[in-house]
Amino acid sequence: MRCSVNIPNFGDFADPRTVATVARAAEDAGWDGLFVWDHVVHSKEMRRGLPFGDPWMLLTAAALATSRLRLGTLVTPVARRRPEQLARQVATLDVLSGGRVIFGAGLGGPVEDEFGSFGDETDPVVLAEKLDEGLGLLARYWAGERVDHDGPHYRVRDVELLPATAQQPRPPVWVGGFWPNRRPFRRAARWDGVVPLFASGHGAPPAPDEVRDVAAYVAEHRPDGGGFDLVAGGLTTPEAAADVVGPLAAAGATWWDERGRYESPDLYSSAAVLRRIEAGPPRP
Repeated sequence: MRCSVNIPNFGDFADPRTVATVARAAEDAGWDGLFVWDHVVHSKEMRRGLPFGDPWMLLTAAALATSRLRLGTLVTPVARRRPEQLARQVATLDVLSGGRVIFGAGLGGPVEDEFGSFGDETDPVVLAEKLDEGLGLLARYWAGERVDHDGPHYRVRDVELLPATAQQPRPPVWVGGFWPNRRPFRRAARWDGVVPLFASGHGAPPAPDEVRDVAAYVAEHRPDGGGFDLVAGGLTTPEAAADVVGPLAAAGATWWDERGRYESPDLYSSAAVLRRIEAGPPRP
């Protein structure tokens, strides 16, 4: 099992220099990845007054401060971005980092705050359609293909976006979703990994049986039957971390994502996150 650190793109982590410090500390302490949220305002009621940073600028700072750490977003709402612009950002980061990007994708939310605040589409059915169509375009752009496309939401005429990503044919794509909703997990089965959220909430480790159910469902729906990454996450203490992570690895998780509790100010406190990072990653 590999282990990552998960931080929001607001509060202390709106500053790219702080994110670079966190990334360097994580690499030095033996963690395998750093993942950043991708929000514009998140929940306006909860986060009003907090600064936000652009996740791709934050990850660029992290890439320049490290040499081994895997880097990405958990998760980017593809429907909120133009696929061609997003393709450029991810490809630039993947080339800069020497092929260390993992791309996390999902519907995004809270929908009314993140989309409706700006007059954007809020129908989840349409957002899901744009996510699927956008992912298909991103994969073609990252491969360096010449793209012609005429879809329900995007049209492309004779476009080739270079450079292609350093990882070929593309970086790994992980798809997020709320379990036990089945549709996001059928989507994830078409890509490289799944990032489930459970009723226990952000920051609370899931039960091994929940992870086992997700692993079985995604495996059942994978077209080639091959392996995939499954990300389980939550907050641990160094003393109890192995006892939490070991059963989840046995249930099918391939990554442990250390993440703060949704409602706690420690979620966006660099001091709190650095204390946990410096204690080292949990190992089953």
